[in-house]
Amino acid sequence: MTQAFTGGCLCGAVRYSCSAEPMMAGHCHCEDCRRSSGTGHCSHLIVPEAGVTITGVTKGYDRPADSGHVVSRHFCPECGAPVFSRNSGMAGMVALRASSLDDLEVFKPQMHVYAARAASWDRPGEGLPSFDTMPPGM
Repeated sequence: MTQAFTGGCLCGAVRYSCSAEPMMAGHCHCEDCRRSSGTGHCSHLIVPEAGVTITGVTKGYDRPADSGHVVSRHFCPECGAPVFSRNSGMAGMVALRASSLDDLEVFKPQMHVYAARAASWDRPGEGLPSFDTMPPGM
């Protein structure tokens, strides 16, 4: 098991700690991730929800993904910083935003998804597997 890690929003009103090993870590270039991040992609750590403790109040925004599953993106209502999301197709899991980590080195990316939708100025680099959409089984 990994050492516990922490993170939170820009103003500190929302904080989390995670004692669970990330199941997956990657960069997503889908339109929703681009728009919610304010840049070319989002980077997420997918962890078992049972290993995450969140303090503070978040506001969520629900939107269907290409798969038809609903993604609920949570952010701090004070500073607007994105913190985590849940996908109805991944019960029991939470996607923590890598940008919200206190120690950014906890994030060890494993792949790029929706690489076919990447902006020309944010193309996936060499060294990580890239999938045009979501990989099979996800």
